[in-house]
Amino acid sequence: MSAPLDSRIARLTDTIRTRSRRTREEYLAEIAFTRAHRPPRRTLSCGNIAHAAAACGFREKAAIAGGVSPNIGIVTAYNDMLSAHQPYGAYPDQIKARAGELGATAQVAGGVPAMCDGVTQGQPGMEMSLFSRDVIAMATAVSLSHNVFDAALMLGVCDKIVPGLVMGALAFGHLPTVFVPAGPMPTGISNDEKNRVRKEYATGNVGRDALLDSEMRSYHAPGTCTFYGTANSNQMVMEFMGLHVPGAAFAPPAGDLREALTRRAVDLALENAGKAGCGVGELLDERSFVNAVVGLNATGGSTNLLIHLVAMAKAAGIVLTLQDFADLAEATPLLARVYPNGAADVNQFHRAGGLGTVMAELLSAGLLHEDAATVAGGGLGDYAREAVMEGGALGWRAAPAPGPNPTILRSVANPFEATGGLAVVRGRLGTAVVKASAVKPDLRALTAPAAVFDTPEAVQAAFTAGALNRDVVVVVRFQGPRANGMPELHSLMPLMGVLQDRGHRVALVTDGRLSGASGKVLAALHLVPEALAGGPISQLRDGDIVTVDANAGVIDGADAAIYGRAPAAMPLGNGPNDLGRRLFAGWRGMVGAADTGASAALG
Repeated sequence: MSAPLDSRIARLTDTIRTRSRRTREEYLAEIAFTRAHRPPRRTLSCGNIAHAAAACGFREKAAIAGGVSPNIGIVTAYNDMLSAHQPYGAYPDQIKARAGELGATAQVAGGVPAMCDGVTQGQPGMEMSLFSRDVIAMATAVSLSHNVFDAALMLGVCDKIVPGLVMGALAFGHLPTVFVPAGPMPTGISNDEKNRVRKEYATGNVGRDALLDSEMRSYHAPGTCTFYGTANSNQMVMEFMGLHVPGAAFAPPAGDLREALTRRAVDLALENAGKAGCGVGELLDERSFVNAVVGLNATGGSTNLLIHLVAMAKAAGIVLTLQDFADLAEATPLLARVYPNGAADVNQFHRAGGLGTVMAELLSAGLLHEDAATVAGGGLGDYAREAVMEGGALGWRAAPAPGPNPTILRSVANPFEATGGLAVVRGRLGTAVVKASAVKPDLRALTAPAAVFDTPEAVQAAFTAGALNRDVVVVVRFQGPRANGMPELHSLMPLMGVLQDRGHRVALVTDGRLSGASGKVLAALHLVPEALAGGPISQLRDGDIVTVDANAGVIDGADAAIYGRAPAAMPLGNGPNDLGRRLFAGWRGMVGAADTGASAALG
């Protein structure tokens, strides 16, 4: 049962609401204008409608032309190279069949690109990864631009894809919109075993064949990767924002339950079509974003969501800041240990009660807005349940209380930690974020000499040469959005993990990203201002004493002389234009800073 809203959550929500009042009112006025003056199909000419229905069957043509029954637009991120998106190949037919049963129609409005950060890690394509989010937002808007739809279904799971779909959907905020996940792949080898082999490879103790075998046994089937990275953090956020069918996030990709959840998404889209106040832009208000940030902290989710949630909120006219994340972290206990925060993968987390249990616990302590609007229509309490098949039909039951072996899930009364999984650090070097929940408490602060690099390849060379066998703060700069699109630096984690295992105290400071798989090393990420914008990180030199303290919220270079130096110039080798990157050169010049969402489309 929900408790009265915690005064800290209420106060922070009011702060966000007040800060956002002007931009939110402008956004809602745009929705009202669109609904009043551009209703679907009513402003289309006969030729427009004929083109929209030309490929349909007789019944569908009549329904679309007549405009008497709802038409759902499907925006899909399907491709069969991404394991998480391969299951979507069958979804449009399932959706169309269900819509037909209910007397409605559905059309694939368009597809959006869906790249895999796992494939592009350490490769040139990673420099397009963050920018792909804005491309997806724009492609979503193009897909819906025909204005023949009364509601929308968004098919997407992974890193930049869900945030991009949200941003694009919010550009058509008058449309009721339901997000449809596909679920995680079955558990492969343990994440600890995978990490061990990576470290062994980094030190030369095993060869490429052993590493490839380990990776193939970890990533081995359709579905989302099973660690709690950005893709699965996205699914958590969609549940906490009430954009899923309740309990849909982590059901397996195949089987009756997943198909029933997908059919139910069609039902909800049609139930909300035409209802006042049910547009996705009206549904997602300040309460929704506060709930998402609380969920992120309670589960120790991906640091990437600090960028994405800010951009998503901006698309809805809401101004979300890093200070909001920090303040909500102070109010939110850490209730989950899922890799890299613990040993369990997302399937084990789901079996232990998963998001339903976490939400029930948070509601019981008044740490969520239970009254936030959702696509299910009944408040957030609908999501504190498990989806199950009962007698061949979809149903829900109460989520279990945390069990007697609290290694994966705990109660609010007995959390893993009193505060949330994310920390914001500030100081003369700028502002950065730390995934504190992934780091042991005694390793969350370090003061040590800096080793400064301009590329991750240079870090690898220094490691191989033995130059990092000491207490060290590894600084990797010119990795921000303006420099090269803010790639993830995931390849550095095995190296730094090896140094830490050797007994050295290590930390990473970067204006780049590391994702939800940031590992067990103290890492200050998304540093702003970035190096290319003249941030103080560009003034650091080898040997400067640097402090990173996630406990105290501090990042600083000790010597005042640092800040009087001329900034270093970005090496000419950074950001070349092969393999498609030339197309994004203009975006690098106009993209916003990481703490404002790192968006080229929104600024």
